[in-house]
Amino acid sequence: MAGENSHASDRIELFATIALTIATILTAWSAFQASKWSGVQAIYFSEASAARTESAKSATRSGQQSIVDVNTFTSWATAIANERRDDPTSSLGPDGRYQPDPSTLSGFFYERFRDEFKPSVDEWLALDPIDNPGAPPTPFDLASYDNEATTEAERLEGLAERKAQDARDSNQRSDNYVLTTVIFAAVLFFGGVSAKLRSRRNQLLALGFAIIVLIGTTIVVATFPIEI
Repeated sequence: MAGENSHASDRIELFATIALTIATILTAWSAFQASKWSGVQAIYFSEASAARTESAKSATRSGQQSIVDVNTFTSWATAIANERRDDPTSSLGPDGRYQPDPSTLSGFFYERFRDEFKPSVDEWLALDPIDNPGAPPTPFDLASYDNEATTEAERLEGLAERKAQDARDSNQRSDNYVLTTVIFAAVLFFGGVSAKLRSRRNQLLALGFAIIVLIGTTIVVATFPIEI
């Protein structure tokens, strides 16, 4: 009987040692992964902040360029109106459409339209806005009017949001690994005390609980993303 008890105690101690060894390794692994994902989170938040800063710069540049477009167009429209008042045929080509004349004030302003803006002006003029009531009021109402700085600001803002989401995801992954570290600590506790309990029943209960929790948590950890 004593030999059987000793043999049973040896097996409990063996299983407890195996469980403790695995739990110790997985605890270290979870702590390592929690630290790595925390670092990844910091990188993503830094990249999101940088993208938002650049987006703000592009948005500011876009606003400045839009003001330039509006002011230049307004000056051009005023100049062409004054020229037409003095000479109704001013700056008109053979086909009766607007043809910029560099020697006039309107031609001066036309040549100074931004490269991005000029195609929209040409498209607008091709619609004969003076005699065509269906033409858009200004080139700014055309779908072709675009500002590269605005597009870039929107792109960077989208990038910043994606990076921020990546950072939040990384933070959650770090928290998940921290939680498993706590659970593995519980496995270490119950596995450690199982060999010290006097009652065989209590030993088996403590060890069984530790092994069940160890297996379940190990399966969960196996589904977590890894950062090396």
